[in-house]
Order: sequence, then structure tokens, then C-alpha cells
Amino acid sequence: MKEIELGKLYQDGELIVRQGEQGNCMYVLQKGEVEVLLRDGDKELCLAVLGEGDFFGEMGLFEQEVRSASVRALGEVRALTVDKKTFLRKVHEDPSLAFNILQRMSHRVRELNTALIRLGAIPESRRAVTRRRAR
Repeated sequence: MKEIELGKLYQDGELIVRQGEQGNCMYVLQKGEVEVLLRDGDKELCLAVLGEGDFFGEMGLFEQEVRSASVRALGEVRALTVDKKTFLRKVHEDPSLAFNILQRMSHRVRELNTALIRLGAIPESRRAVTRRRAR
């Protein structure tokens, strides 16, 4: 019996989302890895590498803002697109889904704070405040 494959297939190097584009959905990685990239002028910074089971683009469900980063396939990737209506229906069916996403988003904020401190982007006087709030 053949397994039904959902989601869209992306090839190595293909952009799945582009920084600056309007976002209205999130993606769940079913297979493969992607890199999350931030472009600043002519420089490109890899913020993270995500793998199977991870998600990205979730801010597009909560805000009417443009994408804050680009996401590019590393090898062959299969990703499921989830729009706001589907997301809300799934959260209604299983509220723990919302908790899991908030938990992951919180972890990402904590990682970002740590990286900013390491880079010296947060002044010494603000570090203690940042650590107290992160707890």
C-alpha cells in the first residue's frame, strides 16, 4: 500500500519563503532540512537550520507583517502549508498544539537573546534585566 504524501516538494536551494514578502501561512517540515536566512544589504546570515517536525513562518499567522527572513531548502524538502483557518481549527481540536508552538517560539526568543548577548548587541547594563525577564 502506497503512503499518501501531503505537502509540497522543494528542491535543493529553492526558496520556500522570501524575506520581505507578505506572510499568511506557516510551514511544517515533513522531510528534509531548511536554512533560515536573514539578508542585510549584500550580507546573508544563517539564523538556524530546521529539520523534520520543525515549523517556520508562524508569525505570518499572527501578524499582518512581511516575512522577517527567507527560508531555503537544503536538499530535497517536503513541507506542509498551514493557513490561519486550518491552524485555528486544529488548535480548537487540540489546544496542546498552541502550547507546543508557543513553547517553541519562546525557545527561539531565548536563543536570540543569548546570541545578541554573545555578539555584544545588548549592553552590559541591560543583560541582567534580559536574564530576569527570560526566566
